[in-house]
Amino acid sequence: MGLELYLDLLSQHCRTVYIFAKKNNIPFEFKRVELFKDSILGRKMPGGNNPGHSREGQHCREEFGKVNILKKVPALKDGVFTLAESTAILLYLSRKYNTPDHWYPSDIQKRARVDEYLSWHHTNIRTNAPKTLWIKVLIPLFTGQKLPPEKLQEVMDELAISLKQFEEKFLQDKPFIVGSEISLADLVAIVELMQPIGVGCDIFEDRPKLSEWRNRVEEAVGKELFQEAHEIILNIKELSNLQIDPQLKEHLAPVLRKMMK
Repeated sequence: MGLELYLDLLSQHCRTVYIFAKKNNIPFEFKRVELFKDSILGRKMPGGNNPGHSREGQHCREEFGKVNILKKVPALKDGVFTLAESTAILLYLSRKYNTPDHWYPSDIQKRARVDEYLSWHHTNIRTNAPKTLWIKVLIPLFTGQKLPPEKLQEVMDELAISLKQFEEKFLQDKPFIVGSEISLADLVAIVELMQPIGVGCDIFEDRPKLSEWRNRVEEAVGKELFQEAHEIILNIKELSNLQIDPQLKEHLAPVLRKMMK
């Protein structure tokens, strides 16, 4: 049995794993797991029916539960070995497939810089950037209610603080976070920051340093691959026209309404 990656490219964590595996020519079977599979149907996945992509039906839920009991994506299955959490998966792939050193440098200090960023990322950019998607698309989709503009502004203000710290602490005057070459830190960062872009919040506007870094990262990854991975998020507003499964809506609506307060 070969490598299987269970992904939904609506998730930024999954997109990071997908891009990393594709960019490094790691052979894998794409196991499609839709985060909202009971409610959002017929989403077109990048790559269509190309080899390496598997379109699973309702039975995927049972199969996926055996891979990751937490039922979260991304998840990896390599023979009988299974693994959860995007950072763990990225590091596993980089080590097993001996990917180019710049992704996760062997130099102890450069590697420490990658680790430093990944640790900071979770409680800063990752805390705020995804909220834009929930506020502008998902909460209105599930509750039928739009949030007041002040809610989005609060998130954007907090994200602006994180972006300023990102530029001053991590990017500085370097082409990439660790130096002259792209690393896992850059990949994790850029994919997260595409969440606001997908819902119309252009965080790169009036931030020339950040915008130039984005262009360099896209070039290093490959623009075609980058666009392919972000096809769903860049068309996320199309979800607002779809019908929601009543049971799922009933289950999630009370939780989401708490987020509105």
